[in-house]
Amino acid sequence: MSLMPLGKWEVEPLKENKVPGDLGLVLKSRAKHHAIAALLNRPFVFKDKPLIVQYEVNFQNGIDCGGAYIKLLSDSEDLDLDQFHDRTPYSIMFGPDKCGEDYKLHFIFRHKNPLNGDVEEKHSKRADVDLKKIYTDKKTHLYTLFLNPDNSYEIFVDQSSVSRGSLLTDVVPPVNPPKEVDDPKDSKPEDWDERAKIPDPEAVKPDDWDEDAPAKVPDPDAVKPDGWLDDEPEFVSEPTAEKPDDWDEEMDGEWEAPQVPNPACSAAPGCGEWKLPMINNPQYKGKWKAPLIDNPNYQGVWSPRKIANPDYFEDLHPFSMESFRAVGLELWSMTSDIYFDNFIITSEKEVADRWAADSWGLKKLVASANEPGVLSQLALAAEERPWLWVVYILTVGLPIGLAVLFCWPKVWEHMPPNSPSQAVFLDLDISETLRMALTVSYSNSTGHSENPGSNAVFVVL
Repeated sequence: MSLMPLGKWEVEPLKENKVPGDLGLVLKSRAKHHAIAALLNRPFVFKDKPLIVQYEVNFQNGIDCGGAYIKLLSDSEDLDLDQFHDRTPYSIMFGPDKCGEDYKLHFIFRHKNPLNGDVEEKHSKRADVDLKKIYTDKKTHLYTLFLNPDNSYEIFVDQSSVSRGSLLTDVVPPVNPPKEVDDPKDSKPEDWDERAKIPDPEAVKPDDWDEDAPAKVPDPDAVKPDGWLDDEPEFVSEPTAEKPDDWDEEMDGEWEAPQVPNPACSAAPGCGEWKLPMINNPQYKGKWKAPLIDNPNYQGVWSPRKIANPDYFEDLHPFSMESFRAVGLELWSMTSDIYFDNFIITSEKEVADRWAADSWGLKKLVASANEPGVLSQLALAAEERPWLWVVYILTVGLPIGLAVLFCWPKVWEHMPPNSPSQAVFLDLDISETLRMALTVSYSNSTGHSENPGSNAVFVVL
C-alpha cells in the first residue's frame, strides 16, 4: 500500500452507529489532495466475465465540495503506487462527487482509439434519481457498479438501481465517431436565401396610421386628490445640517444642506405641482411595418455537405478495455472525515450481495436501531410543544372511549368500583435489543468467528 504525504488518512470506527470491532479508512484533512492505493492479488482482465465494483462511503460531516470515487488503475508496466497521483492512468473511475449543488455519481471509463491510440474519457449519463440525500444524511451508503461483457452497465446505491445503459449508446462523448462529417472546405453560396419569411413588398401603410402618436397620454378623467399641498415642496433642506469646517467653497463650490422629505407632506396625499397621471394611449400604434409573408425564394437553412469521416472506426466491444491491477483513492475535498469501507472487486453477483449483507447490512441495522421510533419522535415533539399532549390524547383516546362506550356498555356498568385496569401496556426497547444482538460475532462455515466489516480495506475475490 502506498501513501502520498499530503492529506492525512486514518483507520478508525464510524463516529455514529458503530458496528463493534469494525474499522474503515477515513480521509482526515480539509482542502488537501489525498492518495492511497493497493495492488490486487491478480489483474482483472476484461474478457467474458462481468465486473462488479462495490464499496461503502459515509460523509460523516456532510460534504461541501469534494469526491469519494475510486480509480481502477490500469495494468501498465510503469505503474508505481509510490508515485500515484491524478495523472496515473486508470481504466475506470466510479463513485460519488459533489460541489455546490451539483450532485454526481461518476462512472467514467477510458477508451483507446484503435486508429491512433489516443485515450479519451467516456462519461455515463447522469443518475435517474435525485442523489442529494446520500450526501447529506450522514449515513453509510453502498455504491455498486455492474459492467457486463455485452457492454451494458447498471449503477446501484444501497442496492437500488439509479442508472443503467450501454457503453455504446449512453456515454458522452460516444465511443464510435460518426461515419460522415461536415466538409470543412464547403461554404455557403453568396445568394443562398435562408429567410423563411419576408416583409410583404405589396403592403402599404394605412392612411390613418399615426407613427408619431405617443405611447402614453395624460389621463383626462383624473382628479387632484383632496388635501394636495400645491405650495409645499416634496423635499426641503435638512434644518439641522451644518457646513463642514473643512468645506472650501473655491474648491467644493457653494455649500447646500442635504435634502430630506418634507415633514408637512407626510399626512397629505402629495406635495408640489399636481400633474395628470399618464395612461396608455388608445390611439398608439407605433412604427408601421409591413406584414411578413412566406419567402418564395426560401432555400432552407444551409449546411455543408457531408463527406466520409477520415477518423471513423467502429468498436463494438468497448467493454474490452485495458485491464487493471490496483485500486486507488485520489481525492481532494473541502470536508474531512469521509469514511470508506469494504471494497470488493468480483465477477459474481452472489458474492457481492453476500459481502454487502455481512458488512453494509450490519451498519444499516445498527443505524435503524438507533433511529427514534414513532412514539419517541412524538414524545420529543411534545417536549418542545406541550400542547401536543392534548392533541395526542384527543386523537387516540376519544375514538377508543367512544368505541368502548357504544360496543360494551354492560361491561362498564357491572365493573366493580376501584377494580384493576383491564389494559396492560408492554414497553419493549427494540433499539437496545438490536444493539445486544449485533454484539454476537459472525460465524462462517468453518466455525470460526469473524466480522466481515473489520478486515482489510481492499478485498478481491
